[in-house]
Amino acid sequence: MSDEPPMTDKKFASRVDWNLMRTFVDIVRAGGIGAAARQLNRQQPSISAALKRFEEHVGTTLLYRTATGVEVTAAGKAILALCEDMLESARLMPHQIAQATKRVEGIVRIQIVSGLVSPELDEAIASFHRRHPAIHIEIRVSPWRQVLDALERGEVEIGVGYDSSVRGSLMYEPMLVERQQLYCSRSSPHFGHRVSRLLELKDEGFVLTGEDEIELITHLRRRYRLGTNVSGLAEDINEARRLIVQGVGIGFLPILAAENEVAKGRLWPLLHADFEPSYDIFLLARSEPARDTATQLFWDEVIRRIRAQQRA
Repeated sequence: MSDEPPMTDKKFASRVDWNLMRTFVDIVRAGGIGAAARQLNRQQPSISAALKRFEEHVGTTLLYRTATGVEVTAAGKAILALCEDMLESARLMPHQIAQATKRVEGIVRIQIVSGLVSPELDEAIASFHRRHPAIHIEIRVSPWRQVLDALERGEVEIGVGYDSSVRGSLMYEPMLVERQQLYCSRSSPHFGHRVSRLLELKDEGFVLTGEDEIELITHLRRRYRLGTNVSGLAEDINEARRLIVQGVGIGFLPILAAENEVAKGRLWPLLHADFEPSYDIFLLARSEPARDTATQLFWDEVIRRIRAQQRA
C-alpha cells in the first residue's frame, strides 16, 4: 500500500464504513490487533481485515505492526483524532436530543474533597440548574482516596480531587492548581512572623487532616518532623481550619479555604510564598463511561467552564 498522500476523494464520506473507524480506534486504544480482538471478543483475522479495508478506504498506511503492538503513522494520528471526534459526537447524540426536547431528568452524583474552592465548579452548578431544574444534584464530601475509590466502584459518576498517581480506570481533566500554607492562630507566638527553618516548629502542637492530607504535605511534614506532637485531628478541611483558628495547633490548609480567616486576622501564614506546596486538582470520571444524559450534560458544562478559564 502506498504511503503517498491520498488524492482528495469527494465521495469518501458517503462510502466509508463507520464500523471500520470504530475498529481502528479500538486497535489503537488497545495497543495492538490481538489485544483489540480479545477486548472485542472477536477473531484476530477479522480485526486485521477490518484495518486493511479501512486503510484501503483512506488510501494510505495507518498502523505498522511492531514487536510490542502497533505504531501509528502520521496519517494514522490525523485520522485517529478525527475518528475519535466523530465517535464522541455520535455518543453525544441522544444526550443532545434529550436536551433539545426538554426531557432531561435524573440525578448527578458528585464526590469532592473537602474545603474545595472553585468558581468554575460553582458557576457550572448554577448554570446547569437554571437550564435543567428537574435534575437532582447530589454532592458528597470525603478524603481524596475515597473519591477515587467511589468512582471506581461506580458509586458516583463524577469526582473532584487530588491523585498522587494515575489510575488507568479513571480519566483526569486538570481543573485547578491548589496551594497550601502552614497556618497559626492569633494566639500563637508565631503570629505575624514568617518561618525560614521549618525544623523550628517540630515541637509545636499540630492539627492533622488524617486521610484527607495530600501526600505532598505528608512528605513535607515528615521531612521536617512536623506533626510529631499531634494536638488536633479533623478529616474535613473546614473542621481542621476551625481547630487551627481556635488555637488548638498549627496546620496546613489550602490557601483559598483559609483566605477569609486570614483577611479577618484570625489566621497567619507562616511560610514564605515560594515555599508553598502546590498540586493539581482534577475533574474525574471513569475512563469507559456509559454516562446517562444528566451526568454527561453536567460534565460538559464543567469542562466548558474549565477550558474557558484556561484560555482567559
